[in-house]
Amino acid sequence: MKAIQIANPGGPESLRLVEIERPIPAPNQVLIEVRAIGVNYVDIYYREGIYPAALPLTPGQEGAGVIVEVGDQVEKFRVGDQVAWCMYLGAYAEYAVVPEYHLVHLPATIDFEQAAAILLQGMTAQYLATSTFSLKPGNTLLLHAAAGGVGLLLTQMAAQAGAHVIGTVSTEEKAELARLAGAQDVILYTHQDFEYEVKRITGGRGVDVVYDSVGKTTFERSLKCLRPRGMLVLFGASSGPVPPVDPIHLSLNGSIFLTRPSLAHYTLTRAELDARSGDVFGRLGSGKLQLRIHQKFPLVDVVRAQEELQARRTTGKILLIP
Repeated sequence: MKAIQIANPGGPESLRLVEIERPIPAPNQVLIEVRAIGVNYVDIYYREGIYPAALPLTPGQEGAGVIVEVGDQVEKFRVGDQVAWCMYLGAYAEYAVVPEYHLVHLPATIDFEQAAAILLQGMTAQYLATSTFSLKPGNTLLLHAAAGGVGLLLTQMAAQAGAHVIGTVSTEEKAELARLAGAQDVILYTHQDFEYEVKRITGGRGVDVVYDSVGKTTFERSLKCLRPRGMLVLFGASSGPVPPVDPIHLSLNGSIFLTRPSLAHYTLTRAELDARSGDVFGRLGSGKLQLRIHQKFPLVDVVRAQEELQARRTTGKILLIP
């Protein structure tokens, strides 16, 4: 079978198309014929070696397809089931073995491309909006990268919860997408000082919560955008990791809260995974969530796909199609 492998960490050129043996599922695993693969920023962290992993590595943590073989002790899934998964490496391939506990069934209303485009980012947006900080009417939030994959989904969920969304974007095109998703205020950070604009929009009060997936270039000013006892939710680092934080800065900026959440810790049980994925699929199937797929690339064009994402030229999701 064809797969993408990384022999040594590095730039996009380290992604190589190879021919390898089709894997055999171990106990509690299934073998999936992959129909669509979600490309996420975490894939770049693995490629660059920021997240360590055994090499050679087949990257990719999100996909959808059809089960073609079932290992011993698998209980909830059968050959022929249409499924999706995330948070398990090996998706950049024609076939992937995945543990049963990472899998979810696809409803009849969701196809493979939709599932691979929304599962990881949709569940991320879902836990950020409902659990990390439970958004309610009257809340005001600042969301960086509001026109990205998570950003557009989180904007919709936040607006539906009755929260006031202030989004940051880099272009007028992205600003329009953020507004269509429900953002009431949009800041072009390439031309405006987002800290100043947030203080202006909120009358000097600051926001209840900042959702920051950018990291290094936004972190310090994100802290200053919060009201007293507000929360900074740092859930990514597309511009690089933030420097070490002296806890006194949290006090000096208003006794604020800082959290670095992970989807893995918000889907610790089968019940949580089913509830969050079910909520996301339900919203998408009913039309409450609009999904934007930026571009689909053949698996062989994985270098271009990751370059698009890393250059922040995307508005929505990138998919690989085996």
